[in-house]
Amino acid sequence: MKRTILALVLIAAGAGAANAYGTSTRDIDGAQANQQSRINQGLRDGSLTRREAAGLAAEQRRIQQLESRARADGHVSRAEHDQIRRAQENASRHIYQERHDSEKRGWRRWW
Repeated sequence: MKRTILALVLIAAGAGAANAYGTSTRDIDGAQANQQSRINQGLRDGSLTRREAAGLAAEQRRIQQLESRARADGHVSRAEHDQIRRAQENASRHIYQERHDSEKRGWRRWW
């Protein structure tokens, strides 16, 4: 749980630092924040297991790395922007699938 929270904080910090470059990718940043919120909600309501949430958080980190690489030269090209958006759409679909599968987090009793 602590690792998940740490990962979320690092993603948020990376998104804030990336905004310092001045390129306008607000839609990308907004989508990242929304997806992170959906993952957190899934953990809170039990629709995501910790393992599922960790996998989804790793996918969010990979998207953040794509964005960071795209911003490295100070400009995000249309092709880079489209690549990031496609990755976010795939991640969104994965979040939905994981939250609506039959796996639930809860107490397991062995007696």
